[in-house]
Amino acid sequence: MKYVQLTFLSLLLFCVTSMAQQKTSGKAIISTPGMFTEECKAKIEQSLFKQYGIVAYKADLKKKNVTVTWLTDRTDIEQIKTMIANVGFNADDVIADETAFKRLSPTCKTPPTPIIKKP
Repeated sequence: MKYVQLTFLSLLLFCVTSMAQQKTSGKAIISTPGMFTEECKAKIEQSLFKQYGIVAYKADLKKKNVTVTWLTDRTDIEQIKTMIANVGFNADDVIADETAFKRLSPTCKTPPTPIIKKP
């Protein structure tokens, strides 16, 4: 009988603790129109790597956006956008920090000029 009670108690405690550990996460796609090169992409990804609460991120150079997944009890979308803006890039409606933008390399400040092939 003790074995059954102990097993039941263990199972009950396991269920309670597993429910308490479930974390809610948010996911958003943030537009970053100033991301022109791989260097810009790496700079944004580096800043997101350092951000507390971010679970996953993926910067898309062609679409000029960043997909971010975060834990909602540790950070929020506005803090993430501010982090990107503090690196020197516009993030949706958050404007880039002026001093951080000045510190960016020239390739991240201007879009690359298209190569026109002559016939």
